[in-house]
Amino acid sequence: MTKANWKDIVISPETSLGDAIARIDKSALQVAVVLNPDQTLAGILTDGDIRRAILAGKSLQVKVSEVMNPRPTAVPMSMPRNKMLALMRRKTIHHLPLIDENRRLVGLATLDDLVGAVERPNWVIIMAGGLGTRLHPLTQECPKPLLKVGGKPILEIILESFAEQGFKQIFLSVNYKAEMIQDYFGEGDRWGVQVNYIHEKERLGTAGALSLLPERPTTPMIVMNGDILTRTSFDSLLKFHEAQNAVATMAVREYDYQVPYGVVRMDGTKIKAIEEKPLQRFFVNAGIYTLSSEVLEYIPKNTFFDMPTLFENLIAANQSTAAYPLREYWLDIGRMSDLERANQQIGTLIQ
Repeated sequence: MTKANWKDIVISPETSLGDAIARIDKSALQVAVVLNPDQTLAGILTDGDIRRAILAGKSLQVKVSEVMNPRPTAVPMSMPRNKMLALMRRKTIHHLPLIDENRRLVGLATLDDLVGAVERPNWVIIMAGGLGTRLHPLTQECPKPLLKVGGKPILEIILESFAEQGFKQIFLSVNYKAEMIQDYFGEGDRWGVQVNYIHEKERLGTAGALSLLPERPTTPMIVMNGDILTRTSFDSLLKFHEAQNAVATMAVREYDYQVPYGVVRMDGTKIKAIEEKPLQRFFVNAGIYTLSSEVLEYIPKNTFFDMPTLFENLIAANQSTAAYPLREYWLDIGRMSDLERANQQIGTLIQ
């Protein structure tokens, strides 16, 4: 049923997680269908399944059978479209395998196919007021969000990505050389979006500017630093946030650090083991967040306030927070070397 060829995302239970990710990334469907050798449905592997496996520390070499959903909802091809749509909405699923009487896969219905292109009601707030001091002298005359990658301002690449994914309500939080940013983007007509401006009279940090929003949004909002380039699916981020019943979700990246020495493991003064140059793996803040509207109550008015502090306060208040692992292209343009790398990798961004 889906316009994309579902046969391109068919894998076996023995397929490695890494190979499955590569197959999914080549498709627009954000899912893989797992079939047994007799072509009967064994399960499905969604974007959410993959991210949960990454958070759990699963190797990319594990078999898909260890990560997939082995009991997906599936329906006969003959089911009317309106009933398929009602079922998907009731179960909050976005992919529906279509099977024959022998449980063999014959098609795949997607929510986008059934309802058409969806305009997202969620607000997007992009923090674009930083000084960009690490990019001097370039930022002495030009704000960092207007520095160009592949001949186009960083902030324009970000805005286009949101527009292409159906997000139309964009807020730009501005401070340093705000008039240059406002002159370039105007009201957003050129990109088919509505651009609104949050003017920080003083720098308010990565969360403080949210206290200046004109009203409280009715749906979760996406907040993103204005110096990040990524190919992530923001819709997937929202779905993950909702599935976790979180009030705040932070996108995280895996960061590897190799200790350049032999690490000595001890019990008191006794040496238990020596590990030569071990590789340490961490999850680090990626500067992209989804926040439910009630979080605004935790942000002080007109006060410098950063996102890590907001998350710490939410955790202390026993509010539910979640980590969303990014596995797509991501680059934080903080230094001159990052800007050079972005220009070298621009083909990755526009694929």
